[in-house]
Amino acid sequence: MAVCWSDRRLGSGSSALLDTPEALLEQARSRVLDAAHPPGEDCIDHAWEDDDARMAIVARLPESLTPSSEQAWLALARRAVDASLAAALAEARIESLRKSERLQQALYEIADLAGSNLEMDEVLARIHAVVGTLMPSENFYIVLFDESRQTIRFLYFVDQLDPWVAEPEHEIPVSELPNSLTVAMLRHGRPLLGPSSEVRAALGVERDDSHGPDAADWLGVPMRRDDQVSGGIVVQSYDQAGRYSEEDRALLEYVAQHILTALDRKQAKLLLERRVDERTRELQQANTVMQAEIIERQRAEQLQRALYRISELSVAAGSIEQFCADVHAVVGELLYARNFYIAMVSADGGHLEFSYSVDEHDKVREPRPMGKGLSEYVINSAEALRADRETIARLHAEGKVLSQGAQAHSWLGVPLSRDGAAIGVLAVQSYSEEIVFTLRDQDLLTFVAYHIDNALARKRAQESLKAAHAELESRVESRTRELEEANQELRAQIGERLHAEEQLTHQARHDHLTGLPNRIQLLERLDGAIAAMQGGGRQPFAVLFLDLDRFKLVNDSVGHAAGDRMLVETGRRIGALLDAKDMVARLGGDEFAILLEDPVDAEAITGMASGILAALGEPMWIAGRELFPSASIGIAVWQPQYRRGQDMLRDADAAMYRAKARGRDRSELFDDRMRAEATRLLDLEADLRRAILKDAFEPAFQPIVRLQDGSVVGHEALLRWNHESRGVLAPGEFIGVGEDSGLIEQVDWLLYSRVCGWMARHGEGYVSINVSPRHLRSDDFAERLLRMLDDAGADPRRLRIEITEVALLDDAPRALRLFNILREHGVLVLLDDFGTGFSALSYLHRFPIHALKIDRSFVSGLDGEMHAESLALVRAILALAGTLGIDAIGEGIETARQREILLELGCAYGQGYLYGRPVPEPAAPGKPAPA
Repeated sequence: MAVCWSDRRLGSGSSALLDTPEALLEQARSRVLDAAHPPGEDCIDHAWEDDDARMAIVARLPESLTPSSEQAWLALARRAVDASLAAALAEARIESLRKSERLQQALYEIADLAGSNLEMDEVLARIHAVVGTLMPSENFYIVLFDESRQTIRFLYFVDQLDPWVAEPEHEIPVSELPNSLTVAMLRHGRPLLGPSSEVRAALGVERDDSHGPDAADWLGVPMRRDDQVSGGIVVQSYDQAGRYSEEDRALLEYVAQHILTALDRKQAKLLLERRVDERTRELQQANTVMQAEIIERQRAEQLQRALYRISELSVAAGSIEQFCADVHAVVGELLYARNFYIAMVSADGGHLEFSYSVDEHDKVREPRPMGKGLSEYVINSAEALRADRETIARLHAEGKVLSQGAQAHSWLGVPLSRDGAAIGVLAVQSYSEEIVFTLRDQDLLTFVAYHIDNALARKRAQESLKAAHAELESRVESRTRELEEANQELRAQIGERLHAEEQLTHQARHDHLTGLPNRIQLLERLDGAIAAMQGGGRQPFAVLFLDLDRFKLVNDSVGHAAGDRMLVETGRRIGALLDAKDMVARLGGDEFAILLEDPVDAEAITGMASGILAALGEPMWIAGRELFPSASIGIAVWQPQYRRGQDMLRDADAAMYRAKARGRDRSELFDDRMRAEATRLLDLEADLRRAILKDAFEPAFQPIVRLQDGSVVGHEALLRWNHESRGVLAPGEFIGVGEDSGLIEQVDWLLYSRVCGWMARHGEGYVSINVSPRHLRSDDFAERLLRMLDDAGADPRRLRIEITEVALLDDAPRALRLFNILREHGVLVLLDDFGTGFSALSYLHRFPIHALKIDRSFVSGLDGEMHAESLALVRAILALAGTLGIDAIGEGIETARQREILLELGCAYGQGYLYGRPVPEPAAPGKPAPA
């Protein structure tokens, strides 16, 4: 007996008893696959359907059954088969629910990890464990990809056989990994599954032992952020082929996006924590500075008290000895002064007398002849001396000092002066290594010595101390006031926050420079006026759109500050002409809009526009210059078709551009012709967008020939648009709309793709394509073009790009870099329309220009009325090209006479209608073009 089934949910399968003939099993399969297959003979053969399942049973019994027994047997067999399938379906549903539960649990765990406080390496390890619950992941790694920097980082790497250790913060340039399967997968941008050798072969990646051993089964999925590949996840098995299924691929691809979200959240959290830590450190540092200021203030207060006491002593001391003792007590409060003395030079200058002395070792200091002691050194030099044991030994060795008395570990002495001459010394000393005098101690002692010097002139000393006291009081009071002001500022911030919403609202509805209403407020007024018109009961209104003429020249010549003052003055002059119910708004830059709420008629509106132009035409004195501004005004009067203020503003803007096109310093009223033209351009832009989606652009090739024999050496690919209703359009009919809307770049890339495909199919001659300056502003233009050539299988040495002189002057460093990249791969540069632009000689030798294309206006004049002028210009261009070793191509050759003149002048190549018009499939290079 054999049973076969085919179920949409379980798939197909079969089962048979042992020793069942293969023919019987094949009969059952045929009955399942083909309902019309005839039943077998001399056996029970039955097939049936149930919902989405079809089943068949074929049995050959040892003896035949009666019809009733056979029906009973079949009924029992069907119930058994149906029950088995139902059980299998239930088990499949249970397993599906289990997988869904595991997936949901995994996603919950990944989300929890993103918000946890774990370190990044622990989070990644746990994510690895979560993935392991969904599929085998003994070998697992996560890589991040930075497309702009072209670098990757291995955020996590665990492998059973590859000992390589990942450094998560280390960025690896992809250029250093040319044979990396991971990099290839990231660039491929789609999941990859299979043995690594097969995946490598599919991506064109060579085997590289440095990237680890081959895997028996390899599964990698990219992670995307904003539709760009930002990383990937890879699992692999070294011992089991086919270990991962398409279901695993879909599951890992789904989980990868959640992992990327979790990593982004974790990274954002880490960045936030880092910023919090940095802010905390800044606050701690500020607190440290404040604490230092407090300590400094306390020291200042302590010094203030000491100075006050010294000031009192200088006045009240009864004797010099008592005065010195009191000064010693004061100094002892400011610095270490356990060993302290004051020595003065005797009246005859021959001895050193100690007016006051307190010392641990030298209890009594008798007067001594002037010698080479430390005290005499300070008096003779009239400078303070702060010396340790090493400094004293050095001075002693140099013969400058002859030490007397007990040896101090640290000694500090300052001179006492009178009338600019040193007459004594004030000294402190330490015999302990733990106490060393500092520069601050020296400054303090010098200050004290100054007051001792003036003890004999108490009045002067008193005044000096009072001044010092007043200064310190001023500093303390100033600092106190600063602290009070800071507190007041903090309290004021509470009030300011109450006004913040009002200020923000005002700023959102007004221009920050002129104070005029902005676009938002203007559109609100316009929408309100339109709604009132639709409700009836008011007069039509008008909108004037004003743009200053040549305003950029003002900014570039006298600066942006002067330009800002001109804008403010412009808004003031316009506002002075309006009624209270009218409005002038600044829309941005040098654009203004005026809402006239209740104009009498069109003549009044144009009169107002003329008045505004006249007011603006009055001279302005800006930055010491007399400027005469002018403006162009577009006018839109309310019509029933207007539903939004934005629509009226758009039409007034269009009328303003019409005014600029007609000479500036004038006004234009928007009419039906402008609306029709705007509608036409809008429809053309819509057609252009649809054409881009349909790839309705194709190249037309015009031959470039060798003038000597007319043989074709290459072609110029010219853009043609197969319009769905207007037929083939040349660029002149739509290029303006493409440039204004920014769609021309997409059109160019579609054309470049067609040209690369044509080059791959036709293997002779070169093809030149036109490249606008807009492309050269892109950093990846060269790389993208070379990649397109490589994808199409075209030889880059057969491609030329044609650029204009303006492109070279727009951004010379960027253009030079792109040209050098292209030249390294064989793509040469042709300079198109030469002679019509700046024609600066500087860029001809700076840039790798392969050939000049002489503009058709010069070629057409060779046999026309401007023969002499054109002949001179063409001769000069060819002489310049010959001097620089650059080829020359004459454009627009239409007559044999023009060809002959170009040949006589030494021009080697040319193109034009004389040799052929642009066609989709040109003649093969090398053959003579038709003359």
